Amino acid sequence: MIESLIGFSALLVMVLLRVPIAFAMGLIGFVGFGYLVSWSAAGSMVAGTAYETGVSYTLSVVPLFVLMGNFVTRAGLSDELYTASNAFLGHRRGGLAMATVVACGGFSAVCGSSVATAATMARVTIPSMRRFNYSDSLATGAIASGGTLGILIPPSVVLVLFGVMTETDIGKLFVAGLLPGLLGILLYLVAVKLTVWINPEAGPPGERVPWSGRIQALKSTWAVLGLFVLIIGGIYGGVFTPTEAAGVGATGGFLIALLRRKLTVKIVLDIFAETVQTTAMLFFVLIGAIIFSNFINYADLPTILIDWIRDLNVAPLTVMAVILLIYIFLGCILESLSMILLTVPVFYPLILELNFAGVPPELVMIWFGIIVVVVTEISLITPPIGINVFVLKAMLPDVETRTIFKGVTPFWILDIIRLALLVLIPGIAIYLPSLMK
Repeated sequence: MIESLIGFSALLVMVLLRVPIAFAMGLIGFVGFGYLVSWSAAGSMVAGTAYETGVSYTLSVVPLFVLMGNFVTRAGLSDELYTASNAFLGHRRGGLAMATVVACGGFSAVCGSSVATAATMARVTIPSMRRFNYSDSLATGAIASGGTLGILIPPSVVLVLFGVMTETDIGKLFVAGLLPGLLGILLYLVAVKLTVWINPEAGPPGERVPWSGRIQALKSTWAVLGLFVLIIGGIYGGVFTPTEAAGVGATGGFLIALLRRKLTVKIVLDIFAETVQTTAMLFFVLIGAIIFSNFINYADLPTILIDWIRDLNVAPLTVMAVILLIYIFLGCILESLSMILLTVPVFYPLILELNFAGVPPELVMIWFGIIVVVVTEISLITPPIGINVFVLKAMLPDVETRTIFKGVTPFWILDIIRLALLVLIPGIAIYLPSLMK
């Protein structure tokens, strides 16, 4: 127990000193394992972990979905999604911000990355909102918050990593993200309405599009809808596995970009290079997390926590509330992916030991995975780290950081409500997976 606490403390210090999280977790895990067992065993553990992670068939889903997202981004599908959303919502007060949220949700369905979603939609939507004199806080708040849907609405790289670390069915995790993702979109629309109700000048109405234009704009989204239905429908129907779905998605993304004449040899090579860089970053962080996880597991920290909770004899929901408070706190100081990879190995054995009302034992990790991703979404817009906020700041240097944080506040509050609903009504997350064979 003491060794684990020392390891966590050293890791937090290294993170605060801006040591890359992958190297920090790997180093602490290696030193801790070497101290508890032997240095030769620690070296073998590190080598084995790196090799097994690199050749894992299950993890091949990661580069394929990243590749699909890169093809889809270059194909310009984000423009069609925003145009269609704007056609139906833009004439309302705050309608352009609502259209942004809906477009972010649609783009998330074929992207899988929060940062990529926020960055792409900022490029597409900011000029339109500024043309109609939207406040910078509402415009950036809608983009930063809508971008967080990228790690929840399937396909999601974060859900893949959670599934690998907890040995949970990735296909069921994908399907479980659908209803919470739609709930997130709905609540974000409420946040926009509340914002313009308090300050009508923040989101003036845009131009009204006739129904003929709306239908035409909707038809242009066939590529996104078709690719999403193909991937998730195939997984839900048992036609193919998540890994096969990733291959189909990458191929579909390539064909869409090719048919739209968005590809050249140079662009394809750039896409491959971006995919390799992103995948390498994810694998380095994952390898570091597994090494650190091996250390804390050998130090018996999860077992000690389970015994401690049993001795306290508290309700399972109380334990879940404490875990969520820890996540919200860590979200203020850690990057989201690092936070998940650092904490899941500690918490998931504890969750498996508890009996939550309304959650079948075989679906408890599906439910917990969605909750972890939603609380991670909150961390993406929580000060002072809030990575989506700083992505927008980098793209819009004329907007102050505090303005963006002010803009995400109503969305953050509605996210807390969504998190509470998922905890208290587990069926939102587990209903669709419960219907799968």
